[in-house]
Amino acid sequence: MSGTGEMLEGGDPAADRRAFRRSLGMFATGVTVVTARAGDQMVGVTANSFTSVSLDPPLVLWSIDKSSTSLPIFMAGTHFAVNVLAQGQVALSNHFARTAPDKFGGVDWTPGVGGAPLISGTAAVFECRRAVEHDAGDHILMVGHVERHARFDRDVLLFHAGTYKAATAHPDAG
Repeated sequence: MSGTGEMLEGGDPAADRRAFRRSLGMFATGVTVVTARAGDQMVGVTANSFTSVSLDPPLVLWSIDKSSTSLPIFMAGTHFAVNVLAQGQVALSNHFARTAPDKFGGVDWTPGVGGAPLISGTAAVFECRRAVEHDAGDHILMVGHVERHARFDRDVLLFHAGTYKAATAHPDAG
């Protein structure tokens, strides 16, 4: 059963930010780890704010919190990679969601375009040249020009209503 359709909560997002966040959580998203390198420093953050922008030119977008300790490396690097996580990569998502001195220790990866780490075992990867940034409230929107992409025969990891989910075909999909 998918619920009654009864409104659970609503109102002014500024008055109750947690309720607003729960409403935002009703939009299911994929889970990514976005990576970059600047000099000898590498960063990676878990993000579900990834979306396509344009096919011609090939552009994608993601957002990063202005208070993120990884932001200076993303701003200094020329490239970033969006690693779309596969269903079996929940632990990897949690790993990159936390602050740690060496997030890549024990993680299987290879350098991509501009040195941005490409994580093994993902469902897809987009290697991007940083194109433009936009100030957006408490986040920075980063637009990347996709220079290389790949997809693999793996099911994707989803996030919905505050928890990880697995995608299954809808019975009406035909």
